[in-house]
Amino acid sequence: MDLNNFNENNNMQNGFQQPNVSEQYQYTGFQNGYTYYPENNGGNNNGGKKKKGGAMKKAAAAVGAIALAAVISVGSIFGYKLITGGSLSDSLVENSSSAIDDTSAVDADAAQDNVSKEEERPRREVPSLEQLAALEDALPVPEIVEKVSPSVVGVTSLLSGGTSYGTGFVISEDGYIVTNYHVIDGAQKITVAFSVSDDDKEYDAELIGGDEQTDIAVLKIEKDGLSAVEFGKSSDLIVGELAIAIGNPMGSELSGTVTAGIISALNRSLTIEERKMNLIQTDASINNGNSGGPLINSYGQIIGITSAKIASYYADGLGFAIPIDEALPIISDLIEYGYVKGRPIIGISGEDISEIYAQYYKVPQGFYVAEVTKDGPAEKAGVKVGDIVIGIETQLVQSIDEFNEIKAKYKAGDTITISVYRDKEIIDLEVTLAEDTSAIDKDKDNTQNNNNNYNDDFGNFGYNPFFNFGY
Repeated sequence: MDLNNFNENNNMQNGFQQPNVSEQYQYTGFQNGYTYYPENNGGNNNGGKKKKGGAMKKAAAAVGAIALAAVISVGSIFGYKLITGGSLSDSLVENSSSAIDDTSAVDADAAQDNVSKEEERPRREVPSLEQLAALEDALPVPEIVEKVSPSVVGVTSLLSGGTSYGTGFVISEDGYIVTNYHVIDGAQKITVAFSVSDDDKEYDAELIGGDEQTDIAVLKIEKDGLSAVEFGKSSDLIVGELAIAIGNPMGSELSGTVTAGIISALNRSLTIEERKMNLIQTDASINNGNSGGPLINSYGQIIGITSAKIASYYADGLGFAIPIDEALPIISDLIEYGYVKGRPIIGISGEDISEIYAQYYKVPQGFYVAEVTKDGPAEKAGVKVGDIVIGIETQLVQSIDEFNEIKAKYKAGDTITISVYRDKEIIDLEVTLAEDTSAIDKDKDNTQNNNNNYNDDFGNFGYNPFFNFGY
């Protein structure tokens, strides 16, 4: 666009500058609706003086126009009455009555008709978000809450440096409870209290087993006749359907809080505290203290374990849950064995070598072996501290995460080949994977710390009265 032309046009519109035109020109101002007629001066200005008699001629023309209009009106009425058989006097009487009254009557009748039509038209009920998101044959939200709430508990973990609060839910009538591992990690004492209960009684809980990798833990309390949850299938979920969370945000004071939303996304791959997890995303509000609680579908069935949220200056309302289909086998193994059965372990730990370090030290990318477990699979295969692991099963790897992702495809008892860089040579070593039972050892350590350190007056381990919420 030509900026000069734009400014020129704009000035003309704002200034309403009239061109020098002939007497036939008319201009209608768009802002006020008035019509401008230029003076009829025969093309001569005459110093701005008007011709005498011009006004009289215009007045006479106006009177003539009015008279003509009256003749036409009377003639039209008279002709109409001659045709219809009515008298002229009747017409004049009818015509002299107020036209406004006639119009008002018509308007009143039209308004009455509109009112009648509105009364006859059925009112359309506008559905709520929950109704729109609920599937066929779904339960109303209050019934879902009534069904699940008796199974929801608050979990309190007494740590060496404070207290952690979370949520859990009952999975059996004899007292087995599921929660997040990070809620009870390092706990020296664990208690649970029912979110919906006639009393405020707390029950001591025993840690049956926990799995840090999947962030799942199973507790047990000595109480029978409990109301257990019903499990659904996370594999049947569709994006956009109803999702409800029940938990204890910010601790026990807000226990049993219900929030609702939808399933925002499925199969979200996130790394949380070095754990790579496959999660359900929901916009149902999940806050500190909701960790380990149930994510529920339209039928009151558990389809996820609320595990994390993302909250920052740039984003909010992003909650995540562990799919129940993936959680149930873990829960079953924790109850039966105390750890996840068949998970492979190689017995090494180390640190990634970045591209910059690899170029500087003139070594390949991979991960540096800093520690080898005594009598573990790696030590038996000949892996040494200082080796750089660069491959597994003929696939090059540049980090521990890449190595573990491939290793996880195998099970305990399988023999695999790993490639290490040592003394400027690449060596292939065959390793027979062992079963990872480290969770049992860690749980025993926690129990030992509990026996050694716990004191009712909190005097032995520096109790911090300020909250340390789970997430």
